[in-house]
Amino acid sequence: MAHEVNGEWRGWRAAAQEALYGAGGFYRRPEGPAGHFRTSVHASPLFAAAVARLLCRVDEALGRPAELAFVDMAAGRGELAAGVLGALPPDVGARVRVYAVEIADRPEGLDPRIEWLDAPPERMTGLLFANEWLDNVPAEVAEAGADGVPRLVLVQEDGTERLGDPVAGAEAEWLARWWPLPAEGFRAEIGLPRDTAWAAAVATVDRGLAVAVDYAHRADARPPFGTLTGFRAGRETAPVPDGSCDITAHVALDACALPGARLLTQRAALRALGLTGARPQLTLASTDPAAYVRALAHAGAAAELIAPGGLGDFGWLLQPVGIAGASLGGLLVDVPDHEEQ
Repeated sequence: MAHEVNGEWRGWRAAAQEALYGAGGFYRRPEGPAGHFRTSVHASPLFAAAVARLLCRVDEALGRPAELAFVDMAAGRGELAAGVLGALPPDVGARVRVYAVEIADRPEGLDPRIEWLDAPPERMTGLLFANEWLDNVPAEVAEAGADGVPRLVLVQEDGTERLGDPVAGAEAEWLARWWPLPAEGFRAEIGLPRDTAWAAAVATVDRGLAVAVDYAHRADARPPFGTLTGFRAGRETAPVPDGSCDITAHVALDACALPGARLLTQRAALRALGLTGARPQLTLASTDPAAYVRALAHAGAAAELIAPGGLGDFGWLLQPVGIAGASLGGLLVDVPDHEEQ
């Protein structure tokens, strides 16, 4: 862990933690995340509908329990939780218990059936879904110095950086295993806090499925200079840990994965859940113009969610707990990770 030096310099993990989640932090602002960046949840209600279908598959795999949980980690203002609840068929909706997990206060007007928590329930049976949560779990940043030794990157509140002590202990072990730095100037985000946070979330699932969806990379394609960045009012900006912007970094999802997990792209996952982006037949335009326009809008929204180079490249980490992968309609066993574009 990095420590304060002369009361001014801190490691990125401590600086980002305060900037994002402190008393005046970014995630406590009244406008919520949607005021600054757009996730798949905000792009189209088709995303929540696909998650609802996934919840129905989990329900079937669990044998339709009397109570089925849906836990929305990093719920923002409850958009996904509300969307999933509204998209469920009546027989599932009657048994579901929805939890929105978020540090901010409960928004006004949210469906009263949604329980608002600052941590996930200790035990649950169902689906835990973490959309763009892990990228906001703060992590230390390391950079290889002139001697090739990975060192912690220290930062001031205005974003000024310098190199600190060599990375040591469990963080050094994580770097060596998951993201070795080959030469001076190469950078990495040390994903150990993300691994720990994900393992703790999965541990709350007695039976069911845990899913993490995020900007991601794998060991065979780590970005050489890291991914730490900021977002403010819809624009990417320099990461400054003063509470004025989001501070985020892509996630090494392969390091987070526990035994039995499956990694795939959002494109592959959503296609397996019924989203294709296929345009309607032109003949529909002449027989039912209104239906054609609706189908065309649906196809456009679906295409954005699965687009290569965009949301479709997000990583999905699926972690079954006490259920067979085959019971989820093949989602865990026969969907290709890499598809022809």
